[in-house]
Amino acid sequence: MSDPSFPELTRAEEQVMQVLWQRGPSFVKDVVPELPPPTPAYTTVSTIIRILEQKGFVSHEAFGRTHRYHALIAQDEYRRFSLRKLLGGYFGGSFTRLVSFFAKEENLDAAQLDELLRHAQASPPPPPADANPAAPDHDPSHPA
Repeated sequence: MSDPSFPELTRAEEQVMQVLWQRGPSFVKDVVPELPPPTPAYTTVSTIIRILEQKGFVSHEAFGRTHRYHALIAQDEYRRFSLRKLLGGYFGGSFTRLVSFFAKEENLDAAQLDELLRHAQASPPPPPADANPAAPDHDPSHPA
C-alpha cells in the first residue's frame, strides 16, 4: 500500500501537533503553555487547532461551549511521511545519502556510526500501513 499523503503543515501547526501527541486529548488552555516561546495568544492557538481540524489532523469532543481536541494522525505516521518527503526532496530518495549528510554535518565518528547501524538492525520493521490488528474471523458467540 502506498504511503498516505498529508497536507503541508506550518511550523506552528507542527508545534501544536507535537503538544497533542505528547499530552493526548487537550483543551486549548492546556496546549498554550506547552508551546515554545514566544507563547502565542489563546485565540491564535484556537485558530491553529481549527485549521488542523480542517486539514484532517485533529478532531474534537464538545463539552458545552468548549472543546477537547485530539490527534487523528499518529505521530509515527506523520514522522514516516515527513522523512520520506525529506528523502525524496533533498536526497533523491536515498537513505544512505541522508545518513552520509548527517554524518558529515554532525562529525560522527566510526563508533557513533556503528551505534546507528546497530539501532537500525535491532529495530523491527514497521508493520505495513494496511496491517489490521488481529481480529477474529467470526463472532465467537455465533458458531460457524
